[in-house]
Amino acid sequence: MNPAEELALSRAIEDILVARNLRGMKSLQPHLEPGYCLRAARILNGCRGNILIGTGFPVVKTFETDGPVGAIAMYETFEKLGATPIIVCGQPISQALSEKYRVHEIRVGDHDQREQEAQQALEHFQPEAIISIERPGLAADGGYYNMRGESISENTACFDTFMTASQCPTIAIGDGGNEIGMGKVAAALQELNIVPATTSCDELIVADVSNWGAYGIISFLSLWNGRDLLDEIVPLDILRYISGLGSVDGVTRVNQLTEDGLDVSEGEKVLLELRQVCGFT
Repeated sequence: MNPAEELALSRAIEDILVARNLRGMKSLQPHLEPGYCLRAARILNGCRGNILIGTGFPVVKTFETDGPVGAIAMYETFEKLGATPIIVCGQPISQALSEKYRVHEIRVGDHDQREQEAQQALEHFQPEAIISIERPGLAADGGYYNMRGESISENTACFDTFMTASQCPTIAIGDGGNEIGMGKVAAALQELNIVPATTSCDELIVADVSNWGAYGIISFLSLWNGRDLLDEIVPLDILRYISGLGSVDGVTRVNQLTEDGLDVSEGEKVLLELRQVCGFT
């Protein structure tokens, strides 16, 4: 596949990720340089060391299903390709995932030492890339807010400083405008009914559901490594796993096998569409 064909495929993938336009991400897409899925995947394809994956959006004292599903899908993909992923998150999701995955826990609500906390972790892990998927992003007033405009600062650990203090490439995935990375399209966020995040990144991927943005990256990793890694992702299995750990849907706030109020079949349809556009089916 030549560069022009790769860019055309990236555009097609990016369109699939926002086709439903659930929270206005299609209106943000024109503010990004096309090819962001391709560029993000290029960064990750060459990684053989540590990759930090920040996830976990606090909802009613627990964590939502959107974010962890995509984080786990990427984690398992990176391991298959020879890298060492580490999930970075705060309680309670850090404790929930630590029995099965490598986890680095960051402090919830204690933001006074956030720069030092990030710097120590970066020095320890020396990551080759950092990804944020559905992590709350700092607003202009220094707080964190959910999609309803409610403050969630006391329940949120700061991952923003990992992104801003790092010397390696940073990738962010979001679906609403209040997540880390959305500072990259700050001007366009004024059109959305949210308290916007200000933290930026090197490459931002917008999607109707953040989990699906991870699938956009994995599409290219599948092609370049001659393996249909998308077909190895089973969203329902991941949802069942994290549901057993106490996750809730971010929209309904109920412990159920859904993503942002959508049946798991919607994510499965996106995976199928991506496999089709990549020529796997």
